[in-house]
Amino acid sequence: MHNRRAALAAIAGAASLALTVSACGQNMGGSSAGSSKGDTIGIAMPTQASERWLTDGKSVVKDLQAKGYKTKLVYGEDHPKTQVSQIESLIKQGVDALIIAAIDNKSLNGVLQQAADAHIPVISYDRLILGTKNVDYYVSFDNEQVGRFQALYIIDKLGLENGKGPFNIELFAGSGDDNNTKYFFDGAMHLLQPYLDSKQLVVRSGQTALDQVTTLRWDGPTAQKRMSGILDESYRSKKVDAVLSPYDGISIGILTALKSDGYGSDSKPLPVVTGQDAELASVKSIIAGEQSQTVYKDLRRLATVAADMADDVLNGKTPTVNNRRAYNNGVKAVPAYLLQPTSVDKTNYEYVLVAGGDYTAAELK
Repeated sequence: MHNRRAALAAIAGAASLALTVSACGQNMGGSSAGSSKGDTIGIAMPTQASERWLTDGKSVVKDLQAKGYKTKLVYGEDHPKTQVSQIESLIKQGVDALIIAAIDNKSLNGVLQQAADAHIPVISYDRLILGTKNVDYYVSFDNEQVGRFQALYIIDKLGLENGKGPFNIELFAGSGDDNNTKYFFDGAMHLLQPYLDSKQLVVRSGQTALDQVTTLRWDGPTAQKRMSGILDESYRSKKVDAVLSPYDGISIGILTALKSDGYGSDSKPLPVVTGQDAELASVKSIIAGEQSQTVYKDLRRLATVAADMADDVLNGKTPTVNNRRAYNNGVKAVPAYLLQPTSVDKTNYEYVLVAGGDYTAAELK
């Protein structure tokens, strides 16, 4: 394994100087003559409770096994300490590389030092791991673009560019311990803020700062409870026209609260509600005219890029990246490969999701 860390260090350059020093003088070819086939890759995913992470886990395993690797897939069930102990266990079992989607992106510092000491390269998957130099690459989507798509949908549906309004909007964000939360929210607010400033959009609850609108663990029932509270306190005589929701599971919770409050009738139509991940329940909700929009991310492509990265690293090649500077984890800029998302609503779900092979027409009935 030591030789692989050396190869990695040599290609990662100045950003990983410490690695180069620790790995100096190792045989770059290694015992397997430069081939990594038969190596084992550990994959740590956040939770089986979300459809998207089940898809990610299966897809990464499939792609790696197709390249001749053995895999060990674990799920931390949204408990940061569980994930840390799972990664410790993978390190002890001698995996050759790690692909990690963090539950709490600041809780892995210690365990990733153990990975570095064992010369195990680390790929941060979809959620950037913060506060450690021991992350080699990052693969994700253009997360600000996700937020921009959500905001653009609201702007378009309410006719804000044509001067319509004022409208009432409420804001939701993801989990405060997930680095992506900030990118989604910033992307959306960059476009919504001018309308808030001009009072074309009004947040009647007054909750507009990121730390006021986060949803721990992206949990739907938590979002439902918050939305119910906002409706009770701020909307007894007014109606909500739009809700910025960062994720489908949160959107379903928001919609449950709205329907409990009488929304969804001709006299009190549902507001525009955004989402993300094109989860089955939300796509059905969009078809039924409840949730308005979601942002689709092709998880198969994300898995393929992660598998290709791991394969390159273990064979002493430089993985392809398309962003070297934007994703700074507080210690270093982590070289990243970012994929593009797609906005989906009732008008294009068949083309994007059914023709694209994510769902069959029967599944969406």
